[in-house]
Amino acid sequence: MRVAIDARELCGRPTGVGRYLTGLLDGWSRSDAMRRHAWTLIAPRTIERSTRWAATIEVAAGGGGTLWEQVTLPRAVAAVKPDVFFAPGYTAPLTVAAPLVLTIHDLSFFAHREWFSFREGARRRLLTAWSARRAKAIVTDSEFSKAEITRHIGIKNVRVIPLGIDPSNDRSNDRLNDRAPIVLFVGSLFQRRRVDRLLHAFDLVADRVSDARLEIVGENRTQPPVDFESIRRGCRHADRINIRSYVDDAVLASLYGRASVFAFLSEYEGFGLTPLEALAAGVPPLVLDTPVARETCGAAARYVAPSASDDQIAAALADLLTNAAAREDILSHQGAVLARYDWNLAAAATLSVLEEAAGGR
Repeated sequence: MRVAIDARELCGRPTGVGRYLTGLLDGWSRSDAMRRHAWTLIAPRTIERSTRWAATIEVAAGGGGTLWEQVTLPRAVAAVKPDVFFAPGYTAPLTVAAPLVLTIHDLSFFAHREWFSFREGARRRLLTAWSARRAKAIVTDSEFSKAEITRHIGIKNVRVIPLGIDPSNDRSNDRLNDRAPIVLFVGSLFQRRRVDRLLHAFDLVADRVSDARLEIVGENRTQPPVDFESIRRGCRHADRINIRSYVDDAVLASLYGRASVFAFLSEYEGFGLTPLEALAAGVPPLVLDTPVARETCGAAARYVAPSASDDQIAAALADLLTNAAAREDILSHQGAVLARYDWNLAAAATLSVLEEAAGGR
């Protein structure tokens, strides 16, 4: 089987879709999948660290946006002549000459149109719906997202394949080590993740826990842009808050190894990977009580209501920072929850979908 993949999200510093595709490629590399099939990664520029996978890299030069996707990418796919084309990030070329397998991670641009500009929201809705309706198969990350796809696009035949946890994040023994009073957030900064509320709530935490610190790591992708640095400077305890758009793997591992609480106040996710990565690192997550958070984290998280005040969020954070028993109670559910998330299983299930789609050509 010849598989072509839209690999644009592997360029630069992979986040979101890029990390998802990386997890699948690593899983396929650990099995015999990459030996049994021919893989071609198509991207607008060079992919760093691509030698870790037994795949051909085709650089179809361009910007990597919608024009590249709809004009340049289909030509590159046609030259490869694949048996199946995998689009791991919501949309695909409408004229691609191969059976299409499409992954849709969430439908925030349908469910919360107010979070997007009119032009960007309309573009995402149209292209995602068109891509989904011409796909041979659709994959998503959670039962919640499957229900959203049915609700907003009208497609019921969707395969749910949970994401995996990178083995390098499994630091479960670290929960026995001494932890610093650090509240950690990792992930792209979107409006729905309410990092502004986290900053305000932490100011109240810092009133109660004298040595508490807040570490925020993630690229600011809010639209319209939110000036988080300005919010930080306006906090009474600004000197105990650190905001960075990116850190290398060693620094990130150190933060996970020292933090006592992971805060993720997202109002809407298709899955929500970083709270689970924190859990794997022995850091109990504090999340908003949403259907997808309950589905993915189960008993291995502290929940606060979406309507909670800053003071209520601060009280929950302060309790986890100062109450070792409360942290251990959450971590006692760590193994049962994390057993559901394995990139090897995700890769095998996704490969089955690709093989089924290719067989129908």
